[in-house]
Amino acid sequence: MISDRPGNNRLDTLSSIIANPEVAPVFFIRGVEVTARVNGRTKIIADEPKLADFAVNGKPPRAAIVVDVREAYLHCAKALKRSKLWEDDYRIERGELPTLGKMVSDQVNGEISVEDTESGVEASYSDRMW
Repeated sequence: MISDRPGNNRLDTLSSIIANPEVAPVFFIRGVEVTARVNGRTKIIADEPKLADFAVNGKPPRAAIVVDVREAYLHCAKALKRSKLWEDDYRIERGELPTLGKMVSDQVNGEISVEDTESGVEASYSDRMW
């Protein structure tokens, strides 16, 4: 089960699952270069007793994605080794990329200011993470 936590309030993933329940998520574990992949068929549940086990700060998710696993296996680390994803000395400085607020503001042609977007994102992180 993968709990459906508050996000950007878009239903893209859940709609996609309804249209085609076959999935193959890849799992990354920080600092580990091998990834795990699971192939299976999904369903969406809203069973309150089952969701209660996934509560964080007293808040259970509204739904969960259940994967009926058909196959599970590890992928070799070549791509992650090449990417140097987990190497600190290969990280770019945060200031080299625009902030989320800037990207969102640009995406909506400035209809929402960078400042408003960034304050909304910070409020969401502190008030609506779980």
